[in-house]
Amino acid sequence: MVFIDYYKTLGVSKKATEKQIKSAYRKLARKYHPDLNPDNKEAEQKFKEINEANEVLSDSGSRKKYDKYGENWKQGEAQEKAEREYQAQRQSQRHSQRHSQGQSTEQEYSDFFEAMFRGATSDAANGRSPKFKGQDYNAELNLQLTDVYTAQKQVLTVNGSKIRLTIPAGVENGQVIKIAGKGGQGVNGGPGGDLLIKFVISNHTPFKREGNNLYSKVDLDFYAAILGGEITIDTFNSKVKLKIPPETKNESKVKLKGQGFPIYKKEGEFGDLIITYHLKTPTGLSEKEKELFKELQKMSVR
Repeated sequence: MVFIDYYKTLGVSKKATEKQIKSAYRKLARKYHPDLNPDNKEAEQKFKEINEANEVLSDSGSRKKYDKYGENWKQGEAQEKAEREYQAQRQSQRHSQRHSQGQSTEQEYSDFFEAMFRGATSDAANGRSPKFKGQDYNAELNLQLTDVYTAQKQVLTVNGSKIRLTIPAGVENGQVIKIAGKGGQGVNGGPGGDLLIKFVISNHTPFKREGNNLYSKVDLDFYAAILGGEITIDTFNSKVKLKIPPETKNESKVKLKGQGFPIYKKEGEFGDLIITYHLKTPTGLSEKEKELFKELQKMSVR
């Protein structure tokens, strides 16, 4: 789940003392510390959740608000502040009306306060509690590069609800997408927060990705490089034959148009595949082969 129950994260009850919370945090922090779990994404995420829970529950003020409002504790704090400001402004207005000749209408005041608090006080002026947007949820989705070469469907569980998500081909590592209204529940009938999903894409292929282009190194036989020929190479999802021109140099590059990575949200469009030839020097030569190379060397000197 994206919403984190801080007490459950630390493995303590809601009645836990400050000392018990501190002890539980230290024990879990040691267990999931990144230094003890290198290259373990799950442990890294757990460590972040533990620290977040500790920051809130180890502070008496934050803990009190969290206990009162739960997942919407930050919005609840804003609601209380808006209501306090509203009552203070109303008292000040009444005081001014009693000691001045001029009159300030309720509508003028309401418009002013609404501008300050983005509409929250218009509810209060009508006897209703202000509405606040729900908390945004942040989540990471770990995928392989091969996963995002084609569109795929995922089912995420967010705050007990299942969300069916279609991931377009070509998403980037670190890219964030927003699903409106799938975050925390709004306060006093306010709109739901958003779900922000960050993609963490691992690459265990022989290809290097840069934007929509792919890069690959191909070993080239010495004789094919000198005399020319034909080789078969791997693209990301197939094989193609390439003609090698005679006297191809080491580190020569060739671009295969449209053989790169899918372009995000542009169906049927792809980047390019750039191949770099790596010349293989022959080894384990026979005496006869060495003699032939010596003859070639003498010919090139002339």
